[in-house]
Amino acid sequence: MPEVMIAAADGGGFAAYLSRPRNAAGKFPGVVMLQQIFGVNKEMRSFTDAWADKGYIAICPDLFWRMEPGVQIDHPVPREQFPRALDFAARFDDEKAMMDLAATIAFLRAHPACDSKVATIGYCLGGRLAFLMAVSGNADANVGYFGVGIENCIDQAPRLSKPLVLHIPEQDSQCLPEAQAIIKENLEGRAELHFYAGADHAFNRVGAKTYNEAVATLADQRTEGFLRTHLGR
Repeated sequence: MPEVMIAAADGGGFAAYLSRPRNAAGKFPGVVMLQQIFGVNKEMRSFTDAWADKGYIAICPDLFWRMEPGVQIDHPVPREQFPRALDFAARFDDEKAMMDLAATIAFLRAHPACDSKVATIGYCLGGRLAFLMAVSGNADANVGYFGVGIENCIDQAPRLSKPLVLHIPEQDSQCLPEAQAIIKENLEGRAELHFYAGADHAFNRVGAKTYNEAVATLADQRTEGFLRTHLGR
């Protein structure tokens, strides 16, 4: 596995999965992939590889390392493993994660294959982190797919300072209509919001009941356009 180690600002270090465009030389924009509650699992690594195949140097840091390094809970998630994933989510420290993401961005910008432009792309838990990065992070652009818990930190919306796009499935079982309404009320005009009728949480999880190929394709196309605008590629 193409794993690298990143030094944490407050001591210690954490692993990250790094993927580069294949059979290509030169410098590329970077994307930091923001994990779901299942760690840097097979799915997150596949997402990272997919964005590398689109022409980005992509990295997915282990944001659970402070609780347990190397968490990888793969889909379909065994019933006995789901409470473990929820426990990681409950104990997750957003502020420490923001520190680790700042270190990851610094690492990526210093990489010889990176042209210094960097975006974040997050899913579920990572979708919330994409919002927080747009508020106080230093990535050039941020993208969140089916983010969970954004409504709980929406008071930070007035501080939003970086470009942000959110992909919001209207039938998201983890972000109910009331939460979606709060997000829309506070972020409309401040961020690029896309709502998808009939789509549920994890609409891009191939093989899952919630998989929606049309929505996943459209969301990725919109993300690619957004990144071209803000990363110049």
